[in-house]
Amino acid sequence: MADTLVDIVKRHTGGRGGEGFHETPIKGVSFIRADRRQQHPTHLVSQRVLCVVVQGAKCSIFGGRRYDYSAGQALVVSVHMPGLSRVTRASPAEPYLCVVIEFDPAAMREMLESMPAPPPLSGSAQRGIFVADFTGPTTECVLRLARLLDTPDAIAVLAPMIKRELCYWLLTGPHGGEIADVVLGSGHTQRMMKALHRLRDQFRKPVRIDELAAIARLSPSAFHRQFKALTAMTPLQYQKQLRLLEARDLMMAGAANAESAAYRVGYESPSQFSREYARMFGAPPRRDVVALSTAVA
Repeated sequence: MADTLVDIVKRHTGGRGGEGFHETPIKGVSFIRADRRQQHPTHLVSQRVLCVVVQGAKCSIFGGRRYDYSAGQALVVSVHMPGLSRVTRASPAEPYLCVVIEFDPAAMREMLESMPAPPPLSGSAQRGIFVADFTGPTTECVLRLARLLDTPDAIAVLAPMIKRELCYWLLTGPHGGEIADVVLGSGHTQRMMKALHRLRDQFRKPVRIDELAAIARLSPSAFHRQFKALTAMTPLQYQKQLRLLEARDLMMAGAANAESAAYRVGYESPSQFSREYARMFGAPPRRDVVALSTAVA
């Protein structure tokens, strides 16, 4: 089964320059391929996804936590998170291959409500990210999704059914409670997620912990602890990473220089922006953007 999935992902990522991110005709399903190990990590903002490694290995860092995962494992990201990732095992003969499946909260909630014995919810903030072994029925679902690419006319009919089945196996698996807690949200966890979404959507504005804590119905100190348990970051660290990643995207797109990017993402001091940018990316803004542009060219 694993060899079949490797062959399918290889075939569907080999004809368009090979390496990189490849969207598929199946909504919410993408492939990632890398033909060599990465010397330097890639900064990213991850959506709520299931990253199933088909071949090779990768390391991701969110907050102060490191997650190593390889073939037969999956990284489960159930919170909108800034972080780092680096392919640690890949070669032209055996490239790193990954299937990325976006979580559909509506489909998960529908499945949860229809289950005779839904997974127990903890009612408190859990880890927003974890690594899980990916075997058995869940692997079979991913393989069947990938096979649909060879029968395009069947995608519209069968893909939703297979993804619904995948929801079931994820929710009945060993991490079902964690996935249900954070992806779906209930009670206290739901309020924490609302507070996190407020911070994410308004990251350009000054952080007011008391307002975020009020959304979560917690004291400021309790909110701070729960936020860090969920993301491995403080609210200020989370905001800072979102700001710096957005500024980098603006400069790479040619939409702003360093000073204007700083103001557009919420900094009041360009010099503070430059210091924090260099600390995160390893070089001042202008030098970093020039290096990235040269690498892309």
